Amino acid sequence: MKVYLDNSATTPMDPEVFEAMKPYFIENFGNPSSIHSHGRQARSTIEKCRKQIADLLNTSPAEIFFTSGGTEADNTAICSSIESLGVKTVITSRLEHHAVLHTLEYLAKEKKVDLKFVDVDSDGQIDMNHLDSLLQNTPSFVSLMHANNEIGNLNDIKAIGELVTSNNGYFHSDTVQAMGKYVHDLSEIKADFIVGAAHKIYGPKGCGFLYINHETKIEPFIHGGAQERNMRGGTENVAGIVGLAKALEISYRDMDVNRKHISSLKERMIVGIKDKVQGATFNGLSGHMNESLYSVINVGLPATDENDMLLFNLDIKGVSASGGSACASGSNIGSHVLTALGVDPDRGAIRFSFSKYTKPEEVDYAVDALAELMN
Repeated sequence: MKVYLDNSATTPMDPEVFEAMKPYFIENFGNPSSIHSHGRQARSTIEKCRKQIADLLNTSPAEIFFTSGGTEADNTAICSSIESLGVKTVITSRLEHHAVLHTLEYLAKEKKVDLKFVDVDSDGQIDMNHLDSLLQNTPSFVSLMHANNEIGNLNDIKAIGELVTSNNGYFHSDTVQAMGKYVHDLSEIKADFIVGAAHKIYGPKGCGFLYINHETKIEPFIHGGAQERNMRGGTENVAGIVGLAKALEISYRDMDVNRKHISSLKERMIVGIKDKVQGATFNGLSGHMNESLYSVINVGLPATDENDMLLFNLDIKGVSASGGSACASGSNIGSHVLTALGVDPDRGAIRFSFSKYTKPEEVDYAVDALAELMN
């Protein structure tokens, strides 16, 4: 059996999404910047997609900008804000995705920002009182994600946004992992920037978006053209944008059904691991159904000499999973998230992440495979 349980890295494309995209590879291929009929058709398609996404997020189409994905969107929000807003104090956590963390660390190394880290406890929960103290009397740029891609912890971005705004700061949230799994009503969330990526929600790779609050004015991150209303140079990925909009539409349409199905899989795996894998624990809050992303489990395993080969051996058994973030694959450096939590580096760690296509028998097979390797 071949079992794919690495959906936090990327999801398979929904057939509905693929069907929506197909005409824009062969038939409707115009450049959106061209003024002839082919170009105008492409431009009209992009603007319809922009409005569709804006409607789902309860915001204005003028606040949605298409990018190549989440990493570019994060970099745009961060780098352009530092250049444009005159803010030098930046607050984040050590649990952020590398698209955020490495960008901020680079800016700090170049002495462009004063980088501060909010405290988190051993489960990865943010200390809101410490965040409040860091914000006091200093206009700051705050970057804290909604759902952690490794341990599944959920941050209360509505409360964080209100706290940051009350202290005259700017709030950016990497919402890539949570987008399409939870409702993001941007009329209620006090955020300056949020981010989405199509390939996390059964859409194509290479396309994402950045929401920029209309009250926050920044300069472009990528220059070289007037596309995206002068905010992002480069010919738009029309087929990708169509896929992104369709994927988000489907995610909202089927959100309740998907959540029920995927939550049942996560609960099934938690029960199975507790029953069959001796000494297993759950990192962060991933073992708590109501306090973490319902599609992610991060399993802590007893220290053994075989842990370095655990992912490889699972792969041999046909189970695709992750030891941390797929964006860090190929590195022999351990998970920065688990390190920040103080997890014993000798213990093993496996992230399993589920999709709407995952079957109960696949979860059972993965649990049995892990149990056989560990026991």
